[in-house]
Amino acid sequence: MKILIVDDSSAMRMIVKRTLRLAGFEGHTVTEAEDGEKALAAIKTSAPELVLSDWNMPNMTGIQLLEALSADKIRLTFGFVTTEATADMRAKATSAGARFLISKPFTPESFKEQLGPHIR
Repeated sequence: MKILIVDDSSAMRMIVKRTLRLAGFEGHTVTEAEDGEKALAAIKTSAPELVLSDWNMPNMTGIQLLEALSADKIRLTFGFVTTEATADMRAKATSAGARFLISKPFTPESFKEQLGPHIR
């Protein structure tokens, strides 16, 4: 499975990759993008099946990325890994098509629980 991690922090992208591995999700092709604009371009060229995106990023936020994918009729499994997880944000994410929202700080167990149904 192709997985794209989108976060403006390179350290956080490394932590998400490590947590995927610790959660037992090894053997997948994992790529990275540092903001929504770069992620949108990467999605159009490499067609990942799963996107793990931060919410707040420069240039294009995670929710703007999800909305752009919907507008372009690009269908994939999309979820957020973010520090902010208010009820409002969860509702907005769900209505925009996100399948999950994982709150930071996260654990390998929370990754297993949220991602298990989506990673094959």
